[in-house]
Amino acid sequence: MPYLPADLATPIPTLDNQAWWDACKRRELVFQRCAACGVLRHPPGPACLSCQSFEHDWLRSSGRGRVFSFTWVHHVYAASLKEHVPYNVTIVTLDDAPGVRLVTNVVEIEPAELAIGVTVEVVWQEAGDFVLPRFRRV
Repeated sequence: MPYLPADLATPIPTLDNQAWWDACKRRELVFQRCAACGVLRHPPGPACLSCQSFEHDWLRSSGRGRVFSFTWVHHVYAASLKEHVPYNVTIVTLDDAPGVRLVTNVVEIEPAELAIGVTVEVVWQEAGDFVLPRFRRV
């Protein structure tokens, strides 16, 4: 069973983030890097917030990191979530992507096991036309 139901709204790709979603389909976790100053940014955007350069490339991540913060959602906001509560919404920092914080979910974990600092690795979940990065405890 997928972590969250497949009928939840999916993002609408833009010119700025299409390359990120394409990488996810290939099961590659990448982050936009400023070609001028090297600062990583996520979500992807048209210009570097540090130096305002429009030039960028993409850095591939190993997908290993740590839980920075999290919460458990217990309220059913949509009928399709009834079988999925409680679920977590987690912020993960990546070992090889300094400054990047990715909002995601940690799967295959009980509420008492999820904690700040827990080591995680990326796993992939198909959701319609998208492949989403989720994480699991290492």
